[in-house]
Amino acid sequence: MDFDYRPETYFNGTGASSLLVKLTYPESQWGEEICIFATALDGEIFFEIVDFYGNEYTFKPAVSKEPLPLQELIFLVESLEVDPETEMGNINQTLSGIPMAESKLYPQLEEYFSQKRAHFGYL
Repeated sequence: MDFDYRPETYFNGTGASSLLVKLTYPESQWGEEICIFATALDGEIFFEIVDFYGNEYTFKPAVSKEPLPLQELIFLVESLEVDPETEMGNINQTLSGIPMAESKLYPQLEEYFSQKRAHFGYL
């Protein structure tokens, strides 16, 4: 797996926002989905995490000058947190699982999480 892989750009010219990753947690009671978006603003890329409940996520990095290498994107996904005082839908319990990942920009991301799910007996 090429952990240094990074796409040349996140944006295809059709807008300032792009879906980077869709995470699905099939073991969750509600089959949670979380999406990670990138938005270009003033020469920087800002990341946004969105779920059905509107939770406010803590993650790193929140901003970057260039597309992230695969390794940093994996770290971002695996370090997602929500303040337990404000969480909706028991999302922290969901985040303790291992997601299935889809990404057109990071083709190896799906394989990484599939292997991890298999290793921990989720498949």
